[in-house]
Amino acid sequence: QVQLVESGGGSVQAGGSLRLSCAASGGTFSDFAMGWFRQVPGKERDWVAYISWRGQSTYYADSVKGRFTISRDNAKNTVYLQMNSLKPEDTAVYYCAARYSGFDFRSQDYNYWGQGTQVTVSA
Repeated sequence: QVQLVESGGGSVQAGGSLRLSCAASGGTFSDFAMGWFRQVPGKERDWVAYISWRGQSTYYADSVKGRFTISRDNAKNTVYLQMNSLKPEDTAVYYCAARYSGFDFRSQDYNYWGQGTQVTVSA
C-alpha cells in the first residue's frame, strides 16, 4: 500500500513563497506519475500541477502557471511543489496524489492520496 505524507504548509503573506514536500513509501515511487491538488471548504478539489514518472513532463493549472513549480527526486521518493508569488486565493489544503498512468487532471483518476497540508496566504 502506497502512503503519501505532505509537509511544508504554513502561513505566509501575499508575495511570499513556500515549498511543499510529499514523501512516498510502500511502493516503487518511479512507477507513479504525481499530482498536486488543492481544496477549500465547500468546493471541489482542484488540480494544480502534474509531473510524469521521470519528471520529463510537467503541466500546470492556468491559475498557478509561472508561479508554481513541480519537481521530483526519485532517489528520495519525494515530489515537491515550489510556490512563489503566493496570493490569498492560493489559500487551501494541498494534497499530493499518485497514479500509475499518464497525465490527468481529474482527482478521481488518482490512486493514492496524502492527508493534506494547509497553506494560508494573508493579504
